[in-house]
Amino acid sequence: MTLSEIRKSELLELYILGHLNEEENLIVQKALFRFPELEEDLDEIEQTLIELSEKTGTPPAPDLGPIIMATINYTTRLENGEIPTSPPILDAHSTLADFKEWLERPDMVPPEEFEEMFVKFIAHESEKLTALVWLKNGAPDETHTDEYEKFLIAEGTCDITIGETIHHLSPGDYLAIPLHVNHRVTVTSSVPCKIILQRVAA
Repeated sequence: MTLSEIRKSELLELYILGHLNEEENLIVQKALFRFPELEEDLDEIEQTLIELSEKTGTPPAPDLGPIIMATINYTTRLENGEIPTSPPILDAHSTLADFKEWLERPDMVPPEEFEEMFVKFIAHESEKLTALVWLKNGAPDETHTDEYEKFLIAEGTCDITIGETIHHLSPGDYLAIPLHVNHRVTVTSSVPCKIILQRVAA
């Protein structure tokens, strides 16, 4: 793609928001290498999103920053030769052993200090995103209309409230969030809750 085509495609905006599939991420990555001036475009887009949220009174999603950083990290790993993988779909029969390959990787860890959330992508495919997420205190209310969100707890404990029902989760526990139902996460352990998170297109 030419520089003009990249700028008109909305790929940069979707890249910042973490909404690209694996192939699209690679397109943006190659464009950034070929056209270094696109780094300025990314900065401007991010600033525009922040200003827009301030004008509308709607704060940026709390996970926006961590997801941007996770997207950059993932595309850099692919650029450096990491082979894309397709982890299994999370379901009621999933176990932590199914994700041993990623749970034991020395690079799939949070920094010693992070704010409320840290994210590392395991895989970003067209139909599903799989990530490791660390939460210090929790995640605020949200409702999904076009993707199923699934959790498998790896470390720590948390409560996930779906509607009016509270689910107490410990390592090895699985939970799926239905569409169109408000939910939130509250960490109940003294250490960050480490979660294998999967978002699957509805």
